[in-house]
Amino acid sequence: MARLRDNQRYSPSSWMPLRLLNFFVYGTMVIFAAFFQLYLQDIGMDKLEIGSLMAIGPLISLLAHPFWRYISDLRQNPRAALIAMMLGLLVMGHLVFKANTFHTLYLAMILLYFFQSPLLSQNNGLVLSYTEGNERRFGAFRLWGSLGWSLVALGAGPIIDAVGHNGISLLFSICLMLAIGSALLLPSIRQTSNTPWLKGVELARTLQYRYFVAFALFGMLVAVPNAINVIFMPLFITDLGGSRLEVGGAVFLSTAFEILVFVVLDRYFKRKITFLLGCITAVSLLFALRWNLMSDATQPVQIMLIQLLHSVTFGGFFYVGIKLIALLLPRPLRSAGHAVYTLALSGLAALIAGFFGGWMYQNFGGGVMYRIGMALSFFGALGYAAMWYRIHKNGYSPVMGRNEHR
Repeated sequence: MARLRDNQRYSPSSWMPLRLLNFFVYGTMVIFAAFFQLYLQDIGMDKLEIGSLMAIGPLISLLAHPFWRYISDLRQNPRAALIAMMLGLLVMGHLVFKANTFHTLYLAMILLYFFQSPLLSQNNGLVLSYTEGNERRFGAFRLWGSLGWSLVALGAGPIIDAVGHNGISLLFSICLMLAIGSALLLPSIRQTSNTPWLKGVELARTLQYRYFVAFALFGMLVAVPNAINVIFMPLFITDLGGSRLEVGGAVFLSTAFEILVFVVLDRYFKRKITFLLGCITAVSLLFALRWNLMSDATQPVQIMLIQLLHSVTFGGFFYVGIKLIALLLPRPLRSAGHAVYTLALSGLAALIAGFFGGWMYQNFGGGVMYRIGMALSFFGALGYAAMWYRIHKNGYSPVMGRNEHR
């Protein structure tokens, strides 16, 4: 439960700092997500080294997420925890951009990921605390995050091109300091966490449900090439002669219809397991088509246009996946199921993408890397189709203590 200090209401006229916080937090994150790979390439790193550096984030997040959640719950002050994370990220970012050897950079990146990897979830949790009881208002603030992600990506490219590769450190620091300033303008808030800590036995019990395990494994097949694209798409654009402006444009177009996709999905999709499995099969096939188009791209503008598919593919994949977890597991295990699913798709898939994608790109080129991604997405789609056929034929209803009920 969240409450403002001295029981003061947070006036709607004072929402602007929270809007700006979302804008600049997401803006900071997109600078790192879209342009840091290009910085690493500029200082002489090859594709495999870049991939290995970007891959350590999911490993560090396994420690960082519970640590910062513990700190937030201990102090009952999510705003203070978020400010501490951003201050730490500001210091670690400075160290990263000053590192002059691979080993010092690797160590600095480990420390940076410790503060960076839980930042978005902590920020979203803080927004929920201030907007408790009003889901529509939370959606409005999340829109400001999307605007920050899109507009900063679009504007950062020309600035970095004009300043040079050191421009990324300047933009990163400015956006982060503006986010810190916005957080400092917010009133203090106290929050007692109502979310229980997951127990190991609950996580283990989710693995007894064969359909859920299969669903997560097929999801990883689709998620790995998507994570490869997130890491290496900026490098692929520049290898084809593109500029940072075109990299930012590609990121901008990838989120152009994100909100619309989620609104349509939420309004028209049926909460039926066979329908949702059919949808995620179709989305996976669309992923395969997307990677096939990427493998044949010869101009940066083609990649920019292909990125328009991101809102449909990733948006649909994320939305349908979350809905299906609620149907594949009994209610008491759904939180644990979300944790396992997130670990598989955001953790293990990203780890594999960094090392495997970097090795493929380094040795065989971007075209082959995307063709392998197409194959992985296609096999994931086949797995989902097989699940759809079995459940359509035999039925499925998760029951505690039983894997299947036909």
